[in-house]
Amino acid sequence: MMLAMSHVAPAQAADVDNIRLWAAPDHVRVVFDLSDEVESSVFQLDDPRRLVVDLKDAQLAFDSDDVDLGDSAIDTLRTGTRSGDDLRVVFDLNREVKSHHFLLPPTDQYGYRLVVDLDYPGEGALDEPVDPIAAMIRDQEMDAERELMQAKAEGRSPSAALAKNDSQAKPHPKRDIIVAVDPGHGGEDPGAIGPGGTYEKDVVLAIARKVKTHINATPGFKAFLTRDSDYYVGLRKRTLLAREQKADFFVSVHADAVKSRGPTGSSVYALSKNGATSESARWLAETENRSDLIGGVDGNLDLSDKDEVLRGVLLDLTMTATMNDSLSVGGQVLDKLGRVNRLHRSQVEQAGFVVLKSPDIPSLLVETGFISNPSEEKKLLSATFQEKVADAIGDGIIAHFRRHPPPSSLLAWQRDQKRGGEPGEYRVQEGDTLSQVAARHDVTMLDIKQANDLSGDILRVGQVLQIPHS
Repeated sequence: MMLAMSHVAPAQAADVDNIRLWAAPDHVRVVFDLSDEVESSVFQLDDPRRLVVDLKDAQLAFDSDDVDLGDSAIDTLRTGTRSGDDLRVVFDLNREVKSHHFLLPPTDQYGYRLVVDLDYPGEGALDEPVDPIAAMIRDQEMDAERELMQAKAEGRSPSAALAKNDSQAKPHPKRDIIVAVDPGHGGEDPGAIGPGGTYEKDVVLAIARKVKTHINATPGFKAFLTRDSDYYVGLRKRTLLAREQKADFFVSVHADAVKSRGPTGSSVYALSKNGATSESARWLAETENRSDLIGGVDGNLDLSDKDEVLRGVLLDLTMTATMNDSLSVGGQVLDKLGRVNRLHRSQVEQAGFVVLKSPDIPSLLVETGFISNPSEEKKLLSATFQEKVADAIGDGIIAHFRRHPPPSSLLAWQRDQKRGGEPGEYRVQEGDTLSQVAARHDVTMLDIKQANDLSGDILRVGQVLQIPHS
């Protein structure tokens, strides 16, 4: 038997108004809606596997047979009383789990909640993880880029870092460009609620699925969803999933809401390191960043292996480049959205969204429309409008990468098949190294890297390089 720490609170009568489950690929979250704070104890038993939740001086105020267990680790739910006035809830489990729990205080939407998370050891958070070969290629590119950034931050010669990893040209992998599509909110966090009762979390999941389908239908691209059902993913976890899947780009899909029913239109937001570009951008970021208070999770970017000054310089260097790419893609997405819906803002806005704070992955947050506006709420529920918005988001991302394809991508290989005969161009041959090509043309390795926007230091056979003037 494995005991978990108990939450201790002053004993007082409390009702369990509901028990809700949110099933994800790698865990299930169980939420007890409580009328008041309670003392709780949560522990696991084996042979057979069970999870037991004891609530002191509490009683059920609903029919537990109505609880939808869904596709989760829980087969059945049983309830009973013990020690007179205490409530015991037993969950019969069908697999190994690791549990942890916490009590959440009341918010605007909920009262007290006891949250019990059952994690599935060894299970991934996504149904379709990235191809391991593509992951290895992306790792090589990102490691080389980080090494260059660190050399700059520490005042060392970037050329030395390039020379250290100088190697012969490798076969072109023609890899897919990986796009993380993030449906906002989910689970116990419904997001904004329209005047007709429409939940933002449902609308944006439908649109995000269509974005994924549209991107995957384009050769050279692979999209995945950070959630593909109705459960909550923490804001930091969303960016962590993008990093784990080696995403080239991250787009978070939302539906705006304000107290007034008047505003309409789509908006596109990128991260700002400083102030927000408008008061509405600041307000929206503060609103979206509260999601983890409702979801009851949090996380932090781990740069603990770097000293404080170096951390700051590295983040500044990385995020400047990342934000420039984000704004570039944002302009393309905004242009495409303007063809299918009114624009609420005519330029890409910037604010401090937590979900966009992945320093090495360009990211956007798209507000598809105002769910608080009755007519736009109806549009957001329309499959036809959802399709148009999804295609606009996907087309904007695709348009950017067609102009700026990563060197190891299929798009870059296709572009290079049409190049190579102009002055100042060189097609990489088998056996070439970056240092040899640089020496042959009397330029530096760094010059070639910067002229071709290389994300790593590996040359690919058949790749066409622009040779800068010496």
